[in-house]
Amino acid sequence: MYRILVVDDEQHIRWVISRALKKDGYEVLEAENGEDCLKGLEKFCPHLVILDLKMPGMDGMELLERAKKSNKDLPVLMITAHGTIETAIQAMKAGAYDYITKPFDIDQLKLQVARALNMSSLVNEVKYLRDQLDSSFPDIMPCTENPKMLQIYNMVDKVADTEAGILLTGESGTGKEVIARLIHSKSSRRQKPFVSVNCAALPESLLESELFGYEKGAFTGAVARKPGRFEQAEGGTLLLDEIGELAPSMQAKLLRAIQDKAFERLGGTATLRVDVRLIAATNENLQRAIEKGNFREDLFYRLNVININIPPLRERKEDIPHLVKQFVAKYHQGSKRIEVAPETYEALLGYDWPGNIRELENCIERALIICDRSLILPEHLPFVVNSTAGAQRGAALHFPDEGIDLEQTEKQLIRIALQKSGGNQTRAAKLLGITRSALIYRMKKYGID
Repeated sequence: MYRILVVDDEQHIRWVISRALKKDGYEVLEAENGEDCLKGLEKFCPHLVILDLKMPGMDGMELLERAKKSNKDLPVLMITAHGTIETAIQAMKAGAYDYITKPFDIDQLKLQVARALNMSSLVNEVKYLRDQLDSSFPDIMPCTENPKMLQIYNMVDKVADTEAGILLTGESGTGKEVIARLIHSKSSRRQKPFVSVNCAALPESLLESELFGYEKGAFTGAVARKPGRFEQAEGGTLLLDEIGELAPSMQAKLLRAIQDKAFERLGGTATLRVDVRLIAATNENLQRAIEKGNFREDLFYRLNVININIPPLRERKEDIPHLVKQFVAKYHQGSKRIEVAPETYEALLGYDWPGNIRELENCIERALIICDRSLILPEHLPFVVNSTAGAQRGAALHFPDEGIDLEQTEKQLIRIALQKSGGNQTRAAKLLGITRSALIYRMKKYGID
């Protein structure tokens, strides 16, 4: 719902404008002087200001300057008398959207209001899309021969244009964000922003301000008002990735935002209403988290109206050739054609990909960098290099007659690496010569905390 601040020292003018705009579904706040106007700008956070040019005290020109200093993209519609049209034109040069003269036709005013709001919306959308251009489209196009993935794409077509909550589940790196972007691109919201937030990447204190925004002075360093991701996604789609990592207090605030479609910025008192399609994603078992008391059951049911579980890459290896071609096209910078050798495809299909599509993408990007010809060979694949080096090291080892328990040995090596790295998974993975995703996969497999 658009919020409009009407500023005029004449009460009957404010009443006429407010009454007409409220009938059209706008939320309206009135201000009779400059001081009330500044308070309204701060607390009401309007999408549009209708401002009288001539008022006692602070006049419209000064208030326009103050409003634009606070928010340069805020549209301001000036009201002026016939004798001050030249001043109104000066106001437009100073940043006002347009002006209307007294006495005015209310239908003409409503038309100008609609135009100003529409123009403001387009400006914000273009600005956002320019910032997000590189990440606005799926990196991986939906090309598959796997029956499970075909079912998923069929489900995407069915749910894309609904308002149902969607929970995407699956191991890390399986392409949950790609599916979320695909849902957005097939929905009626596709012309509006797609915004993604990784809930595990930020501490609780920062996550709240990231989601809901903050007011000037809300905390040390908050030198200006900042809109949150909910506001940035207005009319579009908001993806909350790693939703299982949310702290209990944030879960409660998120539940309220979903149920009421409203929230307050950090340090603010104004309730802001938003129209956002929410998609959540996690690699955690939320049912188990509910049983342990780590995740709210009511929030789970809000999010899990439609559940889409994305299988790991090891269960859909027939998609690997399609994915490899897409990643080669994405990362290849030169003019000469790059081919992938048949034996390379054999190696790729023979590997279990604990890091899933993300690991495959990393693997192909690396191979393109180090291959010195126009052909990607098995020796350009990191897991082939690591396994060869491991085999060479193993040849010098003394094997006991009774043999070795490989699982127990692997568990022990993982524990030693974690101990040496002080629990740092990235460093432990480096010690073991594997990716962090591969380490996490093995830790889960063996139940290592």
